[in-house]
Amino acid sequence: MKQIKYFIESLLLFLSVFIFIRCADTDDGSYVSPITISEKTNGDWHLLSITQIDETAKKAGLNPSEMFLTDQFEFTTFGITLNVDVDGNPTSYAVSGNAPDIFNEQGYWSLDTDFPQTNGTPPTILLYGDAAKTQQAGKLNITSMPGATPEMELKLTRTSNNVPFVSYQIKLTKTN
Repeated sequence: MKQIKYFIESLLLFLSVFIFIRCADTDDGSYVSPITISEKTNGDWHLLSITQIDETAKKAGLNPSEMFLTDQFEFTTFGITLNVDVDGNPTSYAVSGNAPDIFNEQGYWSLDTDFPQTNGTPPTILLYGDAAKTQQAGKLNITSMPGATPEMELKLTRTSNNVPFVSYQIKLTKTN
């Protein structure tokens, strides 16, 4: 009789554990590849603001080290289109508007990484003058990634002998 009692208790324990384990199963759905930086950054972007930063004055602690250019030199018309191919890979870009050129008006672009870096290093948009992407024409660091809000910030830094002397902080909003 004791053996039947232990058998029934063991069976009930097994069934109750099995029921709880089955309840823990979730359907995660089908696999979806992660969102790449090019998916977030492609498209038409229009200027919200642009700030010129005198890196030499800033390092020396001199004021003013920043100058807002948004309402000057027709920067309010500045826009950039970042195109991608059918697979979502960066292809060409084009600048629109009447603002002074701070980088080439058109060319090709790529990214130094497909996903944000875990070490905090900003991803970089690499600008090229040729379709083969062998003649690098500039770099734009993505200092603020578009996400819940369709805004992106880019930083263009000019250097001389690898020493930065001026940079431009460019805040853009997606145009649809």
